[in-house]
Amino acid sequence: MSGALSGVKIADFTRVLAGPYATMLLADLGAEVTKVERPGTGDETRDWKPPVDSQGRSTYFLGVNRNKSGLALDLSIAADQARARELILASDVVIENFGANGMAKFGLDYKSLKNLKPELIYCSITGFGSSEIAAQLPGYDMLVQAMSGLMHVTGTESGDPTKAGVAVIDVIAGLHACTGILAALRARDEQGIGQLVEIDLFSSALSALTNQSSAYVAGGIDPKRLGNHHPSIVPYGVFTASDRSIAIAIGNDRQFAKFAELVEIQEPNYKENSNRVEHRDSLIKLINEKLQSKTAGEWIELFRKNQIPAGPINSIAEAFNFAETIGLKPIVDIAGSKSVANPIKLSATPAEYRKAPPTL
Repeated sequence: MSGALSGVKIADFTRVLAGPYATMLLADLGAEVTKVERPGTGDETRDWKPPVDSQGRSTYFLGVNRNKSGLALDLSIAADQARARELILASDVVIENFGANGMAKFGLDYKSLKNLKPELIYCSITGFGSSEIAAQLPGYDMLVQAMSGLMHVTGTESGDPTKAGVAVIDVIAGLHACTGILAALRARDEQGIGQLVEIDLFSSALSALTNQSSAYVAGGIDPKRLGNHHPSIVPYGVFTASDRSIAIAIGNDRQFAKFAELVEIQEPNYKENSNRVEHRDSLIKLINEKLQSKTAGEWIELFRKNQIPAGPINSIAEAFNFAETIGLKPIVDIAGSKSVANPIKLSATPAEYRKAPPTL
């Protein structure tokens, strides 16, 4: 069978991460994506190196640009603007991240195009939205992690605020862009009309804070950093065995009862989760003391046999090796270009890997 999105044409005017990640996922599912880049330099991530692959190409760029065709256009030139407009009008979806009103100066914004093609779906990704104030703010993942509160709740209680180890807000915004585009395609198929899909990194971050943002919105609580531990569940974090640290994620009282039996904790104050949260510090200290009797590997084996959620803190290399051992097949190779497999598994129309990332 053809891909789930076979026949859908996407004009991709995005660069760096959020947009390219979204369009790569859509391309994996069958969409025909044309990536438009600036002549000479192209997507900034082409030059974000090291690390590089065996051919000297930026692994950052390779990681989010497979299954796309490439087209270099200088949008400051009228002839290339006309070519871009022709590409857009032949497409079902256009996606761009030129910033608030960034495409308007080329006559390629939604307002300029919707009358020419009412069924067009136009996805715009910005850092902070489209208001006059928001348009002045540079939309970089690091800034959004800082300004959204994510860094405020990440890191140790007594240490500095810490960013996540990957540009997670860009990735989340890319996923939101995918969702918005798919919803708009569904609406177009049902109603015959296109629409503007607006995604901003800051709103994506606030939404992705989930329980932490809800604590403020619904509970009036401004959450603080707790290191590797959870504000509402204990024990749920990183603990130290005799040789190294392990992750333990107890999700309910039944699991804790079995866990307590295995590590020989008998304190009745810890029976219910609300009590464990109240006595967080003493319980964490006690667990770390109890875990000194065995190695991390020994504890993990014992916990798994008893359906206790626990595991090692892997390096990325170890994580990929583990994925292989459990049959996930996490790496794909397209003409010598390796990348991470699409995590969406469809039984009838699975993801396809047709093209290596385009040259400029």
